[in-house]
Amino acid sequence: MATKRSKAGAPASGRIRTGMGGWVFPAWRGPFYPEGLVQKRELEYASTHVRAIEINGTYYRAPDAATYARWAAQTPEGFVFSVKAPRHIVQTKSLAATGTRIAAFLDGAVALGDRLGPLLWQFLPTRRFDPDDVAAFLDLLPEKHGGLRLRHAVEVRHESFLDPRWVALARERGVATVFTDSEDYPSMADITGPFIYARLMRSVADRATGYTPKALRTWADHAATWAAGGDPEALPHVAAIEAPSAPRDVFVFFIAAAKVRNPSAAVALRRLTDGA
Repeated sequence: MATKRSKAGAPASGRIRTGMGGWVFPAWRGPFYPEGLVQKRELEYASTHVRAIEINGTYYRAPDAATYARWAAQTPEGFVFSVKAPRHIVQTKSLAATGTRIAAFLDGAVALGDRLGPLLWQFLPTRRFDPDDVAAFLDLLPEKHGGLRLRHAVEVRHESFLDPRWVALARERGVATVFTDSEDYPSMADITGPFIYARLMRSVADRATGYTPKALRTWADHAATWAAGGDPEALPHVAAIEAPSAPRDVFVFFIAAAKVRNPSAAVALRRLTDGA
């Protein structure tokens, strides 16, 4: 979605980017990738059809800077990657003790340059809300690294985070809380950062686009509301609905569930938000 501007020239809405997790998945050859497309060109193809991709493989092993730079070179201007932080950071018993590991991870990720989107810090379902430890961890997340301004999104997966204290803490530190649309994890749409990060996990295999047209239109409406600075009242919240604010960039990723349909869902939603 191109950024709209008001008559005075100020942006009327942020940019909406839709995408999926990863780009290498054999089952996408045919439903998404054209038959005969060589694997080494799959990222190039995917990045011209969606505007963001969440890199999930970095959760298991962080690539070196040269690998990040090579990925960036295969994508068009305006495309960005979200990068999932390694598990050896987010699974550590004491989050407050991960400063050195965070810096090493960021040393590689910033090689994406202007293709670097949000950094995703996903907590385990077993991690309870410990205000002191979590606050110390958020204090370790820098605003800049390697000359690049960073954006941080935290995905919480334990119900103890459904707490106004978490919402207040995240807002104070300026990190986004991931909105997770899933039956398996707690879900809150409270806006805590300067951008929106949503992970949608309800695609089904028997629909070509993973979601019904009605569901996709609903998500397009939510994305447009977020981008314009609004706070969709229909989504679950822990704290009070936010008053209208400045426009925000919005990232919507289709993750897990019927993975074979996620690229098509992202493309379908992109077409709807482009027309918003």
